[in-house]
Amino acid sequence: MSLTHMIVIALAGMAAGAINSLVGSGTLITFPTLVALGFPPVTATMSNAIGLVAGGVSGTWGYRKELGGQWDRLRWQIPASLIGAAIGAFLLLHLPEKVFIQIVPVLLILALVLVVIGPRIQAFAKSRAEAAGRSVSHVSPRRMTALVAGTFAVGIYGGYFTAAQGILLIGVMGALLPEDMQRMNAAKNLLSLLVNIVAAVGYTLVAFDRVSWEAAGLIAVGSLFGGWLGAHYGRRLSPNVLRAVIVVVGLIGLYRLLTV
Repeated sequence: MSLTHMIVIALAGMAAGAINSLVGSGTLITFPTLVALGFPPVTATMSNAIGLVAGGVSGTWGYRKELGGQWDRLRWQIPASLIGAAIGAFLLLHLPEKVFIQIVPVLLILALVLVVIGPRIQAFAKSRAEAAGRSVSHVSPRRMTALVAGTFAVGIYGGYFTAAQGILLIGVMGALLPEDMQRMNAAKNLLSLLVNIVAAVGYTLVAFDRVSWEAAGLIAVGSLFGGWLGAHYGRRLSPNVLRAVIVVVGLIGLYRLLTV
């Protein structure tokens, strides 16, 4: 690997770590970068997932305060993410890439729609809760079931392809939870990190020789710093600005997915 390629991969990793912490679609930078540099798509997917674990750690740590008070819900979402990720990693190793990649743009569009209309859905849920005399912060069993099912589905997607899983998670949580955007972003960082860890362990155990460890290492170094940067500055953004950033990055990611 040339020095120029090493620098490009490290910089892509830093950008991906920051975007993952802030939005959740950093893979849409590192994956196309690796493919453009000549890495096979499956190798690029696995090397990228392993490398971005470091950025997930720093990003999650940066948002640790916002995780407070969410553990009653996360104790259900975390197992759903872990099981889904294991299934997704299995699918990547056993199914043709085109089977899943063909539906990625559709899922991303759906997630962006949910991000945009999330406030209206929350306002509707709030009015219904107040009319029924329930606490606005109350999450009904039906919504909790839908949330866990959605988290599980995103876990499968994340274990398979990883790209934009954060936007999908924000879309699902925004449509179902009466939560602040920053708190949902913190939960998204944690769940995405767990998915990447499961996928990375699976790829390492089953396909060690198909991973580019040099590329994974460069992405890890870059994303570790990028994740810290994203968390540091992302926590200062207003909910509306953060939502706008998610939509813009999601649209860019959609374009890149359709043109890679």
